[in-house]
Amino acid sequence: MSTGKLICNDLVKKYGKKEILHGIDLEIEPNKIYGLIGRNGAGKTTLLSVLTAQSPITSGTVTYNGMPVWENQAALDHICFSRELNPVIGWGANSLRVRDYLKSASYFFPNWDQSLADRLVRDFEMDSKKKICKLSKGMMSMVTIVIALASKSDITFLDEPVAGLDVIARDAFYRELLDDYTETGRTFLISTHIIEEAESLFEETIFLNDGRILLKESTQTLLERAVHISGKAEDVDAATAGLSVYHPEKLGRSKGVTVLLKEGQRIADGYDISCQSVNLQNLLIALCGKEPQTQGADISVGNTEDSL
Repeated sequence: MSTGKLICNDLVKKYGKKEILHGIDLEIEPNKIYGLIGRNGAGKTTLLSVLTAQSPITSGTVTYNGMPVWENQAALDHICFSRELNPVIGWGANSLRVRDYLKSASYFFPNWDQSLADRLVRDFEMDSKKKICKLSKGMMSMVTIVIALASKSDITFLDEPVAGLDVIARDAFYRELLDDYTETGRTFLISTHIIEEAESLFEETIFLNDGRILLKESTQTLLERAVHISGKAEDVDAATAGLSVYHPEKLGRSKGVTVLLKEGQRIADGYDISCQSVNLQNLLIALCGKEPQTQGADISVGNTEDSL
């Protein structure tokens, strides 16, 4: 599947006087699976909403393959945003039956795969006659997953797709998504708080913090340069002098820090320290839990992949 790029430049989103997204520059390339992670309130859902034209931007631009996405069906035909269902809508309970909801969704996606939708409903053991307002949280997530996969959209965004699902259902979703990606090469962007399970899917990871892109980088490269260092405080400080140090934790005379190494940097030898790899969840805690500290060098955290 050949798809275009989704690009936003200097994107700002305000609700009233409150600015939620601050000058975001982001490029979503074709044929990749992205992870979007950040704390609650970081602006993840808002970002997905404006990228998919479900909410207007305040300023900046969002384009797909060079076309503006806002009120442009030619661009929106290539994009799916599968977000959490609400059992209550403006005029009361969401009384649409699952089969009718999926039928309505099919009208919005020109590449809709009805046979895939039918199979997923069977495989996930969904009751297609049940009303949306009567579904469990996990079953509502299943509906959003069916829409995301059956849409066959070139770029598909999923916001907390496994919320409420048990471990078996989550595993089934991950396998279905990988099978689809392998077959079609579609672009997926997944926003999730269940990071440890999903990180192996992510070719690239986007960190969003306080409405700003903290980094966007190959997941493998990012994890290769992230190291947790522990030992006596004086040894840790000496070994990491001049490096960007995050989330320092002290316990008596011992200290632990997370370091993101830049090209050409290394941890100094000759000190009694322990070095361990870091997963994405722990890296999120390190980068977004506290302000970074630097020993002997300045750092900057910005909107580009090279800023860390």
